[in-house]
Amino acid sequence: MNEPLVDELRRIAPVKMNEPMARHTTFGVGGPADAYIKVTSEEQLRDAFALAHERGLDVFIFGSGSNVLVGDGGIRALVIENNVSAVEGPTKNGSGYKVRVGSGMSFATLARRMAIAGYAGIEWAAGIPGSMGGAVVTNAGAYGHSLRDVLKAARLSDADGNVIEMSPDQLELTYRNSAFIAGKLPDQIVLSVDLRLEKGKAKELKARVKELDEQRRGAQPPGRNCGSVFKNPETGSAWKHVDGVGLRGHRIGNAQFSELHSNFILNLGGATARDVTSLIELAQRRVQEKFGIELETEVMFVGEFE
Repeated sequence: MNEPLVDELRRIAPVKMNEPMARHTTFGVGGPADAYIKVTSEEQLRDAFALAHERGLDVFIFGSGSNVLVGDGGIRALVIENNVSAVEGPTKNGSGYKVRVGSGMSFATLARRMAIAGYAGIEWAAGIPGSMGGAVVTNAGAYGHSLRDVLKAARLSDADGNVIEMSPDQLELTYRNSAFIAGKLPDQIVLSVDLRLEKGKAKELKARVKELDEQRRGAQPPGRNCGSVFKNPETGSAWKHVDGVGLRGHRIGNAQFSELHSNFILNLGGATARDVTSLIELAQRRVQEKFGIELETEVMFVGEFE
């Protein structure tokens, strides 16, 4: 990346060169990004994205880094950490309420904040660590709910800085899928989301969040991981298939299928992306051979894998 371009980026936000992505993902895995910036305003996000596009530079935008596996070779692009987390509302909207949230806001943080304030509709998301932008891309969900259930619209920006609003239907939100994943929205980024909420009782909502927290602690492993690795196939839970081929607790290098929940892969300390992908490929191969089922990954693969 040439120095004049780096100087232009520095006018938008501080730039780090060759920044290790292992510092910024919940997996704790990943080689260096060529250039790395953190944005905190919608203007910075749009400007950085538009500049990169104008200069022909590839861009990777992420929020919490919770559903991402970065290759050991790093990322040959500009990486933008999205910390755009402004919240407008909730405000009365028809029979319910609307809240507009920056795409870098943590879904879990928002869910807890709304529950404490007595607004219902997203308390089920209190354990989802990803950002709102990531939630749009993957139609994030938990406990039988998904973002689509409460999404009124998402505001997007194209590479020229033009802002458009899209409905859940236009975004093609289905189980862990969207028009983004299908490649139908190239050169577009999520700026903010509008959610539909209802007035509830703060005491009951906080109790529900606490109940879900306890349920999650009992079922999901602590430590460095990216959340669920595989999407659930139509034949049942992904973890049952991983169990069915004897991989619960199986380890390659410093990566291991969790003993507690075998749809989670843990970084035991110093794991490489290759350790993780080796486990993923092993599970996919064995499940295909035994059950005739192709396990699809939920985690996003980014960068260069060796």
